[in-house]
Amino acid sequence: MAATKTYLTGIQTSGMPHLGNYVGAIKPALEAAESNDTLYFLADYHALNSVKDPEKLRHDVRSVAATWLACGLDPERTLLYRQSAIPEVFELATILSSVTAKGLMNRAHAYKAARDRNAEAGVEDLDAGVNMGLFNYPVLMAADILVMAADVVPVGRDQRQHIEYTADIAGSFNHIYGSSYAFPIPRGAYPEGEGSMLPGIDGRKMSKSYDNHIPLFLPAGRLKKLVRRIPTDSTPVEAPKDPDSSAVFQLLSHFADEERTAAARKRLEQGGMGWGELKNELFEVLDATFGPMRERYDALMEPGSELDGILADGAARARERARATLARVRSAIGIA
Repeated sequence: MAATKTYLTGIQTSGMPHLGNYVGAIKPALEAAESNDTLYFLADYHALNSVKDPEKLRHDVRSVAATWLACGLDPERTLLYRQSAIPEVFELATILSSVTAKGLMNRAHAYKAARDRNAEAGVEDLDAGVNMGLFNYPVLMAADILVMAADVVPVGRDQRQHIEYTADIAGSFNHIYGSSYAFPIPRGAYPEGEGSMLPGIDGRKMSKSYDNHIPLFLPAGRLKKLVRRIPTDSTPVEAPKDPDSSAVFQLLSHFADEERTAAARKRLEQGGMGWGELKNELFEVLDATFGPMRERYDALMEPGSELDGILADGAARARERARATLARVRSAIGIA
């Protein structure tokens, strides 16, 4: 029997997740939690690089935590905690900074992208608008991972570099202090298929940056209006249509059962179903799928709900793991 692996996932706190987040990240993470040791943290200190509104940050952290719980995360099985509640992370980040080459940070994708944007805009100072939080982001992420001795870190393929950097930073530490303590080297787990590539309401990949996303827990009325906004052509109801070219059908196929999806495909291909009726089908499926979760989400977002207690309990349990790692690290570097 294979040994249980420790999976660690950092969750962006950028507001309510959308359908693409659910299919590409939340659902696979919840499935992983059924057979592995899982830790999921809310990356609120990472968010400080871009979010400067305290009320927005506070709301977004609660909203994202409530979303994962409403989607089925079991806080008894999975540690759910705020990054900011684990001070050991930040002490470890300082220690790791002392073994991390600046040249490595110079090559980080986010930092290079910021400099490239300045270059394209003709800004003389290529570091304009770059804060040290962005520059040091890979070190803090490495600390998030290493302090929990994670074996596997599920991330999107566009974040592969973060895992590679964590391995490099851990390797530097191990080279210097490995005779006393060596970090286990984590590996990345990357999504398969196109689950994280759901189309948005404009047909492009669903993304908050494109403002084309469908939030998970919109009230039914707003959800229906948003679905109705998905563009379609003017093909008459009775004319045959290509389901695979339709963003509405692609979304339906992800959330409807096989029988309902097959029936819709047949009617579209043979003629007899219009885009308006297909949109109504999509709304009904989404509302039936996420309506009960929406009720749970709304209850968790109420002041005085169990949400804060769940996060506090998760942080207490996570800190036990972090303290154990940091005690070994401190001993290795000669700080009692």
